Amino acid sequence: MSFQIARGLFLLDFIDHHAILGVPVDAEIKDIRKRYLKIARRLHPDSASSETEASRLQASDLLSKLVNPAWEKLSQERDRSEYMIVLKLKGQQALRQQGELVLGPLAKQLSTSTNPDHFYINSLKDLAAQQYELLDQTLELTAQISELNLVYLMRKEAKGELQTGEKKSSPPQSSEAMPPTARSQAPVAAPPPVRESQADQYYRRAEGFVAKNNFAQAILELREALQADPNNSRCHSLMGMIYLKQNQGTMAKIHFNKALQLNPQDTMAHEGIQRLEQAQKPASKTTGSTAKPGAPKETSGKKPDDKAGGGLFGLFGGKKK
Repeated sequence: MSFQIARGLFLLDFIDHHAILGVPVDAEIKDIRKRYLKIARRLHPDSASSETEASRLQASDLLSKLVNPAWEKLSQERDRSEYMIVLKLKGQQALRQQGELVLGPLAKQLSTSTNPDHFYINSLKDLAAQQYELLDQTLELTAQISELNLVYLMRKEAKGELQTGEKKSSPPQSSEAMPPTARSQAPVAAPPPVRESQADQYYRRAEGFVAKNNFAQAILELREALQADPNNSRCHSLMGMIYLKQNQGTMAKIHFNKALQLNPQDTMAHEGIQRLEQAQKPASKTTGSTAKPGAPKETSGKKPDDKAGGGLFGLFGGKKK
């Protein structure tokens, strides 16, 4: 049985594991585990023994094809950290494309709520309580949760931009920044959609190819993007991530350094450099423990990129277990 969800974060060539498990995008691992165990008990064949054969088959498919893979991704610390980086990128992408998004009623309410955190948590909790009770509604409820996740990420990203001190031409756009009296008088207007540059279009297509493990095509798209805008730090960062995934540490470092030269605050580039440094540390320790005093350390046999092979983009290109 194939499960197709074409709303929320799923529309951005992304598997929303948080939505599948019915947990907030900032949930702690202990809460994710608790939720997973509850769903697993509900879908286990022993729990579904009194249901029809079709329901038992549906429950088994949901458990094996959606729930277990989601838990496997979020339960591994390294996989989860990589996944969260990509999740943040998707929030940024959605913010750039907000004029093109089609949202359901709950997600629209969240987009204009004056207390988004409270609305998000309570709405998600209500949907999650029903998510795996009626299996025929599971995909619809998961889609609604993913829409909430998408809008919540967008609002967090927008708030983060304001916190950086970046000047906005119309500050009253965010109702949270307005005094209570002003909120009731001034309408909340969504900012106009930002028109994508040619480089942004190539970048977005590259993200899609990376999500499908088509690294060669992603690199071609990013090269086109860099031809259009050679000083685009995001393109250099993503290029570095792809090379990191392919164990090409030298090329990855070149692009990470270029990204940081263009934008010292580039989060993805900083993460990539950290991964490279972490991969090099074990190699240097091993060399130091076996080398004789005064003897030169050998480096030609070491491949610090091997451990980086899991890459920050393990989500996109990791081998299926």
